[in-house]
Amino acid sequence: MATKRDFYEILGVSKTASIDEIKKAYRKLALEWHPDRNKSAGATERFKEINEAYAVVSDTTKRSQYDQFGHAAPRSTAGGWGGQGPFQYSYSSSGGNPFGGQGGADFIDPFDIFEQFFGGGFGGARGGQRRRAHPSYEITIDFMDAVKGVTREVHVPKGEAGEGSVKKSIKIPAGVDNGSRIRFDDFDLVIAVRKDKRFEREGDDVVVTADIPYTLAALGGIVDVITIDGSVSIRIQAGTQAGTLVRLRGKGVPHVQGNGRGDAYVRIQLAVPTRLSKQQKALFEELHRTGI
Repeated sequence: MATKRDFYEILGVSKTASIDEIKKAYRKLALEWHPDRNKSAGATERFKEINEAYAVVSDTTKRSQYDQFGHAAPRSTAGGWGGQGPFQYSYSSSGGNPFGGQGGADFIDPFDIFEQFFGGGFGGARGGQRRRAHPSYEITIDFMDAVKGVTREVHVPKGEAGEGSVKKSIKIPAGVDNGSRIRFDDFDLVIAVRKDKRFEREGDDVVVTADIPYTLAALGGIVDVITIDGSVSIRIQAGTQAGTLVRLRGKGVPHVQGNGRGDAYVRIQLAVPTRLSKQQKALFEELHRTGI
């Protein structure tokens, strides 16, 4: 019979790892090897192995006894290894399981544990049955989709692990930001927003940088700048300095709750020419001699 692998080795953590480090390692591995995501041969067994390891080393009592006895630990102790943990998915285990009294291991569904990682809690239901947590999923969208709102089709797991997924059409409202959490009927959606090279977001305000010639900064004039609504023309006052912010009221991100929008700010930067004609160079030298 093959030697059973060390639980810490399975999770890729040290024996002194904190519970946060263990959770982080588990979440990464569970997502990688979940049977709904990973169709390679052996993925299901690997997933079971990861869950068994996590069920032990994430529990203070079980971990202490495992550290002392290893895989030769007794089947039933005062610590209660015979019970099932709060996250469970039963499977048949040939040869029995030293950490469970029913011949099975705690099989933790990472789609359930997402709620724990995003700060949710779990509560027991009456009659000794566990109340299923409201599962959370993460979706990544583009910056402009977050600003304008978007409808996306997503696949979410149905039932217990291994039962496949179901396609849902979801509407993400305008104004969501990185980390926004939206509750639907049977799950929560956590939003991750890709950065945009053109825009910086500060709450519901948007900042865009405009490079202008310093002759325009000195003399003043009109320049076109990009906003989340498209190009607009703004007036540059004579003598505008580098770093000046020009405010465009109501041109920012829509408030996700309530009416109105934030503002847009145009940050002025001066574009210094890298190549000059002889005539241009002579003019600049003349300006330099006059102290301008």
